[in-house]
Amino acid sequence: MTFIVITILLSCLSVMAVRGHRGTWPPGMPVARPRLSAVGGTYEGSHRRPSDAYVIQERLIAAAGGADGEAEDATGGQAAAALALGAVVAARPHYAGTREVDMDGWVQAVHHSVRTASLRDPATSGLVSTLDLIILDPEGGPCLRFAHVGDGAIWHCAKSEQPQPLTTPRSLTDGSPPHGIGLASDPDPQVGTVSLRPGDRVVIVTNGAIRALGVPRMRELFAGGPSPAACLDRVFDEMAAVEPKDDATVVIADFVTT
Repeated sequence: MTFIVITILLSCLSVMAVRGHRGTWPPGMPVARPRLSAVGGTYEGSHRRPSDAYVIQERLIAAAGGADGEAEDATGGQAAAALALGAVVAARPHYAGTREVDMDGWVQAVHHSVRTASLRDPATSGLVSTLDLIILDPEGGPCLRFAHVGDGAIWHCAKSEQPQPLTTPRSLTDGSPPHGIGLASDPDPQVGTVSLRPGDRVVIVTNGAIRALGVPRMRELFAGGPSPAACLDRVFDEMAAVEPKDDATVVIADFVTT
């Protein structure tokens, strides 16, 4: 029986290896698969109040930075960030809809989930989080859809060009009313689309990284050349010299098609 099962599995794998969605495919020929090849990390702040979280998938990357609000302990900020990212992953927006108009709806859904969870549990009352979300749309050109709420930032580093921020950081407490994931007011996300070419780089940073490095130095560090992993190492080396007080999260992704 075991031999039969193994034989069937090997047969299925053979079919998968030589057939694609558009007919037969030569054995051994790599299949083009547009995706985001990414690495990320959080440099822990010296004040030891964790606030950041991030998630990396093949076509979806998101980062969030939480504020303690009225939480009972110092981990409240990270709880808010985790709630926001959990809602993002549960919604599966990279499968359910990747048009630019959809991005606002996904942020609103995440906002509703975090707000509802916060109101249900007094221990997490008043938590608020930023959110930076990018989704690769391989059918749209290809292109990158993005949504931004709060004081983080999303950068686009087009191949052979100077890196440019796609979003404008906005403090959770600035404005009237303030905007953030989990607040009573509308999060008012900044959404947009940018075309991608192979070799383009996209970077998400939380506010801790912005304050630690500054915009001019981030532009220099994010420029193309080193791999995402090598670039992240350089960023963290500079973080170590600065010793930021707050969590500083950086996620670096290259758009690849093979």
